[in-house]
Order: sequence, then C-alpha cells, then structure tokens
Amino acid sequence: MQSDIANQIIEITHDFSRKADSFELGTDDIFIYNPLHYAWDMHKKYLELAASHKIRVLFLGMNPGPFGMMQTGVPFGEINAVKNYLKLDGKVGKPSREHPKRPVEGLFIRRSEISGKRLWGLFAERYPDCRDFFAEHTVFNYCPLGFLTGTKSAKNLAMDLLPLSGRAILEQSCDEYLSEIVQILEPEVLIGVGKYAEKKMVSLFGKGDHQIFSIIHPSPGNPQANRDWDKKTAQKLFDFAVWR
Repeated sequence: MQSDIANQIIEITHDFSRKADSFELGTDDIFIYNPLHYAWDMHKKYLELAASHKIRVLFLGMNPGPFGMMQTGVPFGEINAVKNYLKLDGKVGKPSREHPKRPVEGLFIRRSEISGKRLWGLFAERYPDCRDFFAEHTVFNYCPLGFLTGTKSAKNLAMDLLPLSGRAILEQSCDEYLSEIVQILEPEVLIGVGKYAEKKMVSLFGKGDHQIFSIIHPSPGNPQANRDWDKKTAQKLFDFAVWR
C-alpha cells in the first residue's frame, strides 16, 4: 500500500509530465525525451521506493542523461544500479520523437552511464541495502526531461545550453515542481549534484533554514570527477555532517 506522501509525489509528478508533453523550445533541432511519460512504470516504482516518507537529505541533479534516466526512468539511472542496487524492474516505452542515434532500449541497454554508476556506487558502498539509504535520503533531477541535438552526434544538452526563448517557461515549471517536492518531503539538507543544481536550490530555498551545498558532478566530462571522485565526495558529506 502506498503512503500518502508517495501518493502526493506521484500525483505532482504525473501533473508535471502532462505539462511537459506540451513544452516547446522554439526549434525542431532539439529532441525532447520525457521519461516520466514513456518510462512512467519505472519512474512510479522509483518514487514508491525513494519518496514514500519525509527525508533529511535531498540530492538534486540537473536533467537526465541519454544512457541513464532517459533509458530507465530513474534519476542517474545507470542500468546495473537500477537492476542490482535499486532492484527495480518494469516497462519502458518509446518517446514520441526519437533520435535515430539515441534509441530508447530501456532495461535492455548495455551501455553504462558513468555519472549514475559513480553516484549510486557511492551510496551502495555506505548503504548496501538501498532501503537504508532511502530511509534518510532521496535523489531527484531539477528537470526530469532529456534533450538531444538534432545533429548526427545527438549531443546531450544540459539545461543551461537550451535556447533562452523556450527555457524560461520550462524553468518556471521545474521550479514549481521542485518546490512542491521540497514542501512535501521536508528535507533539511539540499545537495546539488553539480553547481547548476546548487544555484537553483539557493535561488528557491536560500532564505529558508535549509543547509545547501554541492558535490562535484560525477560526469566523466568533468575533469574534477575523474580522480578519486568517491573519496572526495564522501569526505565532503562527512565534513558537512551529512554523514556521521
């Protein structure tokens, strides 16, 4: 039986997903993937696991990667972490407009997303049972949508690289969605996985009583993340008394 909190989070996420299906960026050169829609079965199961009660710590990423949440419907959803650590299984469909270079293979994808492998790997090392992690922590993305360039490279686009003309409305909806999540889950500590997410949380919650800071984004495209990311991140969580 789902908790009242999980029901609230599921409801607002479903509402956000319906709005997201009508988002436009003013160009056909960007493919928008909405895993809250085509991977709703997986995402709903994640929410039931990860957002069923009030928590102390919220980790926030920016938006999905092409080999993580865009495939599995789970934030930082590296396939092995999803299957073996979170132990989630479910149906994944197809986006309404799919880039030929980035097909959604769902739980059959073989390629690993390094960011998710590093993040969930760190949590698994300290909390071998994911339920112990979710007793006090959870993980969301500021924007649950993925963006790919229409070029042959199908480059993954971060939020801050989207056209300004369409980004403002999208960011307003993401702000509202995140604010509702924080209002329901009541976290004390807000941790940006990268500086972008930290800045967003400071702008929304900086005048409150939350402790807000960031950890190094675990992307292999970030030079700081490619040497001892797990040790540096764990040490920061200890330094800020998030972990004791």
